[in-house]
Amino acid sequence: QVELVESGGGLVQAGGSLRLSCAASGRTFSMCAVGWFRQAPGKEREFVAAISRSGGDALYGDSVKGRFIISRDNAKNTVYLEMNGLKPEDTAVYVCGAAHIALDRVPWLNEYEYWGQGTRVTVSS
Repeated sequence: QVELVESGGGLVQAGGSLRLSCAASGRTFSMCAVGWFRQAPGKEREFVAAISRSGGDALYGDSVKGRFIISRDNAKNTVYLEMNGLKPEDTAVYVCGAAHIALDRVPWLNEYEYWGQGTRVTVSS
């Protein structure tokens, strides 16, 4: 069992930065790859970024490449999402998910099995 809690969301002006955190409950977290997803009203859930369990590999959605950075500190059981150059279209609820998989790689979309409650990010223009 892995429990995830997101934090760091809030209101920020366009062009600003924000760092989200995804904190996990236990030692098993270090064995989990983690991804960030977001969902805005009227839109489908969108993949944002993912990181392998060691932090050695990462993937980003096209809409955030070059602006967002995913990282992790397994000693703190935490994954971060640094969001830079924020745009109004980044407004969404951001959710982290964990995938307990055998290999040190980013997860496939159907491998996430633990989810946080989400943290809301609002970017004003």
